[in-house]
Amino acid sequence: MKKYLNFAIVASFIGLWMDSFLSNKYQIILGFLLIFTFGILHGANDLLLIKNMKAKKQSSSWFKILGYYVMVVLIGALLFYTIPQLALLLFILISAYHFGEQQWQNLLEHVAKSFLILFQFFYGFIILLLLFVFHSSEVQSIILNIANINIPSLYFNLLLLISSIVFIVLSTYLYWKLNKIRKKLLLEFFYLVLFAILFKSSSLIWGFAIYFVLWHSIPSIIDQIKFLNGSFSIKYFITYCKTAGIYWLISLVGITLIYYWCKEEQLFNALFFSFLAAITFPHAVVITNMFGTKQTKK
Repeated sequence: MKKYLNFAIVASFIGLWMDSFLSNKYQIILGFLLIFTFGILHGANDLLLIKNMKAKKQSSSWFKILGYYVMVVLIGALLFYTIPQLALLLFILISAYHFGEQQWQNLLEHVAKSFLILFQFFYGFIILLLLFVFHSSEVQSIILNIANINIPSLYFNLLLLISSIVFIVLSTYLYWKLNKIRKKLLLEFFYLVLFAILFKSSSLIWGFAIYFVLWHSIPSIIDQIKFLNGSFSIKYFITYCKTAGIYWLISLVGITLIYYWCKEEQLFNALFFSFLAAITFPHAVVITNMFGTKQTKK
């Protein structure tokens, strides 16, 4: 994973450099292309992960697992249709924790569960707020289209300030308590600075795509493959892609229908993030259980 993180740093700076040469239109096209490939792919094998976890406990019908998963997705979509304000809030909170969990999964064995949840949440929340602050007008427009509420940009700045203070306090405690993660703490603060530079210099979709794919989706795919097979290899990656193919294709069809239903950019962004949210709800639960199962196996 260390080699991959070095690659992600270099690739992020290349993405930053490309920002100077790409028009906003091409940034959006390439950004969505990245999200539609690795971004969607990293959640396309959730059913296989569930089946693998269930197999360790009890036999479960594949159709039963599929039914539960689809039901959660539909409930998420229904929430966005009936109570969009609540659905959007849940999406932001769950996504924040999900992003932080991916970065800090190995803390599970070192600290109390309640502290871990807070720490992971605020780390991921800061990443989202950095994106919101540097693209406040676009984010405001998307939120208005989704939930019909107008959030002043000042709120994003205040939330970022408060969250940063809380995270620094939590990090200071960890730095004092655990010598073995001091280097990682400093490294993660460097990553946050990198994300801030990336988000500030890039368009909303391009900046989000680079983070979402390089720093979240691909590391998640690597972790999932290791969980399913015990190690990572190109052979296992190809198998992973083949298994995920049908679910990935279904997701792409859904996104394509959304695009042809509404081609206006701001409304499409709103519908796209709503779709992303609906599939994020069950995915986040699956990944949390996967990390818990990995620790149990240790």
